[in-house]
Amino acid sequence: MGDKRSQIVYDVDNMTDPSAIDELMEAETYASFAPDTLSEARNRGYRPFNGTGHD
Repeated sequence: MGDKRSQIVYDVDNMTDPSAIDELMEAETYASFAPDTLSEARNRGYRPFNGTGHD
């Protein structure tokens, strides 16, 4: 799931803290990708979340 505001993509299947996804859902600023892969998100200009909050 991607954050349209920051162009960061989150690998939802491997997240340990869902708070970022909860915030995206509340703000309605998310994007999904098909196929559902990180490489497709990169093709659309999104960067993977690196887990530090300093992407």
